[in-house]
Amino acid sequence: MQGTISAETQTRNANRDWLNAFVRKYAIVLIFIAMFIGMWILSDAFLSPRNLLNIVRQISVMGLIAIGVTMVIITTGVDLSSGSVLALAAVIAASLAQQADWHDVKYPGLQLPVIVPILAALLVGAACGWVNGALVAGFRIPPFIATLGMMTVARGFALLYSNRPVSGLTDTYNFIGQGELFKVIPVPNQPPMGLPIPIIILAVVAVGAHIMLNNTRFGRHIYAIGGNEQAARISGLNVGRIKIGVYTIAGLLAGLAGLVLSSRIGSGQPGLGVGYELDAIAAAVIGGTSLSGGIGTIWGTIVGALIIGVLNNGLDLLNVSAYWQTIIKGSIIVVAVIIDERKNR
Repeated sequence: MQGTISAETQTRNANRDWLNAFVRKYAIVLIFIAMFIGMWILSDAFLSPRNLLNIVRQISVMGLIAIGVTMVIITTGVDLSSGSVLALAAVIAASLAQQADWHDVKYPGLQLPVIVPILAALLVGAACGWVNGALVAGFRIPPFIATLGMMTVARGFALLYSNRPVSGLTDTYNFIGQGELFKVIPVPNQPPMGLPIPIIILAVVAVGAHIMLNNTRFGRHIYAIGGNEQAARISGLNVGRIKIGVYTIAGLLAGLAGLVLSSRIGSGQPGLGVGYELDAIAAAVIGGTSLSGGIGTIWGTIVGALIIGVLNNGLDLLNVSAYWQTIIKGSIIVVAVIIDERKNR
């Protein structure tokens, strides 16, 4: 009968629609798999267990920041202060984690329990994030300007607090960034490898953030604000309080990143974290978080961070110039934004 669509055509159209939806949803994963296979083919050293663990360990700090940045971007905001907040938290935490007999100890004769520098780093990060949120929500300052100001202020405070690296940290503190658990990964002719603590911290935070965004009222409110802030306000949501909470969480995770990084390198330095906020934003955008707000996932951000980590590691193994690496990374960010804009249309 003319005008009637055959069952075969309907099945074909349904399969095509399913494939298109699958590709749109998991395109970033397919890109990651393709990049992973490509680096595996191009470099024999890429697939070694130690190298793979190093990739995830290296992106753990940036991944922590990216999780907080993802929540901020979902609300149509942006956070440019993450790297500076990381540095401020790192130097303060490191100064409280020095050995009592270290010749350059900031507080001679005082060796505090490891929980003190941990809480200090988290508190500093959360305080900076709260100020960002208060400026954005209370004074209606654009997020770009508010966090740009915090980026400068936090870096200045880090340099004022300590204009040189803070070293001589306790073994307990350094274990946070350098320690390993479950040493069961065999490596030929080398001691057994374990799961680095930074990777465990990143995994726990990522799972917790995913659950919060998808299974709590606060998470649904974050998406609601990003989808339509005016509608969310009319619906009775306290938009200002939610935004302050989001920026506080982002600052808290930046402080945690400073704790992990300073313990990993065994030193708190005021120059740490330069450019980390841009890598974090890149990871979120590459992972599918829309700059227009209302769209984003934690798992996508982690995949985006892994793509950056695999790219950096693979290009290093291939002896590609650092300048070319920067150009390639910037090009990927631009392409990701173009794809995001076309998808939004």
